[in-house]
Amino acid sequence: MQIMMTAYRLKTNLLVLLLSFITTQLFISTYCFAQSPPVLIYDPVITSGLSSPLDVVNPGDGTNRLFIVGRGGTVRIFSGGALLPGDFLSLPDSITSGGETGLLSIAFHPDFINNRYFFIYYTNTDGDIRITRFQTQAGNPNAADKTTGVVLITIPHPNFTNHNGGKLIFGADGNLYFGTGDGGSTGDQSNPAQNGNSLLGKMLRINVDNFTTPPYYTIPVDNPYVSDPLVRDEIYAMGLRNPWRWSFDRLNQDMWIADVGQAAREEINLKPLASSGGINYGWPCYEGNLPYNTTGCQAESFYTFPITDYTHNSSTGGFSITGGYVYRGTEFAAMYGYYICADFISGNTWLIKPNGTGGWTTTLQSGLPGNIAGFGEAENGDLYALSLNGTLYKVTTNSVVIPITLVQFSARSFGTYNEVQWKTTNEQNVSHFEIECSTDAVNYINAGSVNAVNLPLGNNYSYRHSFTQNTRLFYRLKTVDQDGSLSYSPVIELDRKGKSNLKIYPTLITDHRLNMIADKPVLQVALFSTEGKKVFQEKLDNYSGFINLALPLLQKGIYILQVQMKDETVNTKIVIQ
Repeated sequence: MQIMMTAYRLKTNLLVLLLSFITTQLFISTYCFAQSPPVLIYDPVITSGLSSPLDVVNPGDGTNRLFIVGRGGTVRIFSGGALLPGDFLSLPDSITSGGETGLLSIAFHPDFINNRYFFIYYTNTDGDIRITRFQTQAGNPNAADKTTGVVLITIPHPNFTNHNGGKLIFGADGNLYFGTGDGGSTGDQSNPAQNGNSLLGKMLRINVDNFTTPPYYTIPVDNPYVSDPLVRDEIYAMGLRNPWRWSFDRLNQDMWIADVGQAAREEINLKPLASSGGINYGWPCYEGNLPYNTTGCQAESFYTFPITDYTHNSSTGGFSITGGYVYRGTEFAAMYGYYICADFISGNTWLIKPNGTGGWTTTLQSGLPGNIAGFGEAENGDLYALSLNGTLYKVTTNSVVIPITLVQFSARSFGTYNEVQWKTTNEQNVSHFEIECSTDAVNYINAGSVNAVNLPLGNNYSYRHSFTQNTRLFYRLKTVDQDGSLSYSPVIELDRKGKSNLKIYPTLITDHRLNMIADKPVLQVALFSTEGKKVFQEKLDNYSGFINLALPLLQKGIYILQVQMKDETVNTKIVIQ
């Protein structure tokens, strides 16, 4: 009998291993199939009141405002669904404006909510590139104090008016990044893009936390050329022609650089966060993936080539790339993970995503509005596009909202499976839920489904997804209504290797509700006033993933949110309005 039982267990274990292998292979095979890209829609948000807008930026202070930069030297604020009267900033007499010159970008210090500092990128009256720091007026966050202006850096641009670059962005490391053009004209005539002593044709990185002593910036100690006497310390990457618009992926901080081409190709470069700086993108030795002028250049392997480029024509290409963003909003799940950019001349738009095998899938969509000069993100990840003719668009796709409230959505890792849990209220006419998983937050497969209960007061669900690999997974919940309508949850991340991540949003509370996405179990949360008085506490019984909290009615002001987990406690500041 003992021998028979042993043989039975062995046979059972082999069957489990075989099924696990088949499941893994099915996962890998299914994962390789491409999903149909979304069809983008540009919904007009502002159609009048803007003059030659070039950049749209959120200040990251929880106010949900958008700041819109006009080429002629003005900055306007879009807030509460309307363009506020008057200018946030107006500097028409300090800049050269027209063509590729003017006020080109704005960026807000990571601690803007407290120090009120912001930075602008423009061409001054001599045509040089300049970065200047300002503060907002004390007590008035909707107006700049022009008397606080301090010049941080001026980059000579003496010969031509084009190729000024023009985008400022703070990285997650707190440093200020900006891309400069090669000085203008054609062919990089004096070769500044490959000249380490020139700041033109480069991606630059500086630290701007020196608020009191000229030159008001320092060099990050890990900048790639700080030990190279032949290269300026500010340089982070080189070999660019005109990186007019570029961005960080807010999920993983990968850097996407759209570089305007010469006479044949427009290109999109990618620098993953895991790679170091010091990259050479090849201009003028190469234009896109093609040789341009290789005289005196290094071997081809010395340069980093674009992940995609397109040719100069009106039907399938264009003539001037406008870089965009990787969509990480929650409103349009079909857009999630796509890098979206456009061509200023042809109006063609591209959606780019990983293909699952180390390459990229690029999809062209035509027929959208043209003259797109810039893209921008709202604090919640909504994507906007600006047309130079004065229109601000919200980039959307078709989506249907199902009557249901997702209160919690979480995932926990066990030895042979991941357990996905969620809690709902207000369920009405829901057919079922589908649990979808991904290894890259772009390509999703169906991991399983659970029928809906449809009790309006509240329902608790769970699903066990058999998975044993020690890797990072992304989960989202697809809610299917009885009429076939679809709705998606926020994406949560589960790292079986134990990586910790906690996201709290919004930091400006207007509806007494607070969201958290935690990959570690949360024991409890508490809210303290600035005087240290505890005004709210709730035990969460080791929930992780997406958590929605209903806060009590509190006075307006600043509070400290304390999130207690098993191994650590996180404190963050929120504002209740």
